[in-house]
Amino acid sequence: MERRYVILDVFCNQPFAGNPLAVVLDGGGLDDELMQKIAGEFNLSETVFVKSVDEDNKRAQIRIFTPLHELPFAGHPTVGTATLLAREYFKRSSADGLIDLVLDEEVGPVKCTVTLEGNSSRAQFTLPQLPEHVGECGSVEVIAKALGLSVADIGFDAHMPQQWSAGVPYSLVPVASIEAIRNIIPDTTSWADAFGEGHHNNAFVYCRECEDASSTFHARMFWPSAGIREDAATGSAAAAFAGIVVQYEDFIDGDHTFVIEQGYEMGRPSLINLMLEVRDEKLICAKIGGDVVEIARGMIGSSTWL
Repeated sequence: MERRYVILDVFCNQPFAGNPLAVVLDGGGLDDELMQKIAGEFNLSETVFVKSVDEDNKRAQIRIFTPLHELPFAGHPTVGTATLLAREYFKRSSADGLIDLVLDEEVGPVKCTVTLEGNSSRAQFTLPQLPEHVGECGSVEVIAKALGLSVADIGFDAHMPQQWSAGVPYSLVPVASIEAIRNIIPDTTSWADAFGEGHHNNAFVYCRECEDASSTFHARMFWPSAGIREDAATGSAAAAFAGIVVQYEDFIDGDHTFVIEQGYEMGRPSLINLMLEVRDEKLICAKIGGDVVEIARGMIGSSTWL
């Protein structure tokens, strides 16, 4: 049986930028082992398998895999899949191109809003759970060694490395300058000491200096244990980052929007919109959004193996 797939570039408005994503539209009936093998074959940071679609209720069940393991939740797969399913299944029921839908991920239901205007697509989703502080990183000295930086490069203002999660844990590492971020050379021999063991020993590194004047933070993300040497745009890390931003920045009550630029060092510029709602100095809601571009469509599988 052949199954349809679509390649999308997410968090960008032009082809060959942003973070590429594979979405297998006909994912029903595939077991975990085969989904993992297919994700490894695509060898993108994530591959989505659409297990079922409920057109009447604008709802779909999806699974998300890196080349090496499954994720309960991820940002660019959520944004990309929401726009694709809206266009494939739900567009005809919307007169204005504005479509609300729900993606059932392993983390739970994720509410999304998609905007379709001609060939352009964009989506935002509400975080399925608010970020929480889940641990500490290694010492500043060990972190600096793992990133190939000096100790003086780690931290700025009140920001210091911490581990946060909004469904997927991340080590969030502030760096003093964009020059330092550009100079990062990961040292995997020190990686576990800096960021822990297991599947989630990643590092989301950020600074205030940006390439684009409209951006708020510049970031890079490294995740060797997931088969991701570097990620071009990491929405689930931006979701976790919402917690550390509220902790370290001064906010008045109300709505706040940030733009996180990522992927510039890879030649894949990406812009992640992070929207926060703060009440009584506490984060009560956060959303992640961005643009999506369709790149290619095809079929996988044949009677010989699928």
